Amino acid sequence: MNTRALPPLNQLRAFEAAARHLSFTAAAGELNMTQSAVSQQIKSLEGYLGQPLFYRRPRALELTVTGLNYLPVVRDAFQTLSRGTRMLVDGDARDALQVQCNLTFATCWLAPRLPRLYARHPDLHLQINTAIWDPMERGDMADIEIRFLMAPARDRPAERLTWDTFYPVCAPDYQVALADIARHRLFYCTAMLTTWDAWAEGTGLPPANGPKITHAQVLATALAAAEAGAGLAMGHDCATRHAIAEGRLVRPFAGAVQMHEAYYLSLAPQAEDNAHARAFANWVKDEMAADYPLPGSGMGRDGTQA
Repeated sequence: MNTRALPPLNQLRAFEAAARHLSFTAAAGELNMTQSAVSQQIKSLEGYLGQPLFYRRPRALELTVTGLNYLPVVRDAFQTLSRGTRMLVDGDARDALQVQCNLTFATCWLAPRLPRLYARHPDLHLQINTAIWDPMERGDMADIEIRFLMAPARDRPAERLTWDTFYPVCAPDYQVALADIARHRLFYCTAMLTTWDAWAEGTGLPPANGPKITHAQVLATALAAAEAGAGLAMGHDCATRHAIAEGRLVRPFAGAVQMHEAYYLSLAPQAEDNAHARAFANWVKDEMAADYPLPGSGMGRDGTQA
């Protein structure tokens, strides 16, 4: 960050307080400074900006147009700093279990199941982080990571969670026939192997690729577009199961193809002895075992009853 573009914090504090009170004296009392010190901070800030922030009237202060425009910017910045600081020092935030996953998993799989998680573990407190991060690096400070991968790294133990197939989905009232699919708007998530061509090849159909394929960086965006009736999205079991069960999405065609990618769960070294981390990880695996039972056994892939 280029800090040369930022005026000193004390000058900003003096300006915000003086602008709020429209008084250097009142600002000085709030900031435990002298009136002359506040006045000097304001003058320094005006010199830094090259523009006056106040009209000095005989009995009152009045903000200039520059001051009026600058005040909400400074006020919002202080509020953001205050919120961020409270989050860091608050005991609940420090003690929260840090879960790192992608936005699609958090939105389409985890969030709909949170009532069941909290019913089973009412004392569990999560912080769900969905920022995009380098797949070769661990998530900063994450206790648990759930990643969408071809295979986990050799030096990073991880348990496979999903065995998905992929297929087109659309809104329930969206009208489409297999023969004219290439004439429709098709949505696809960038950097996934579940392409429209891969689905067509896997189902023995002509390629669906065409000029109307819309790429999205996040699968949840493509699924939301399909749910809104904008076209068809290429979905997969983990991401679409809940929306299909609720009737928000449907599979217009029968063909499905086995995915190469899967979701994997890994526990950070610092969380291996964390009871909350273990409880959350076991809950995720139990939920997944119910979704992916071993063929013909009635048992989940981790050995639990499906």
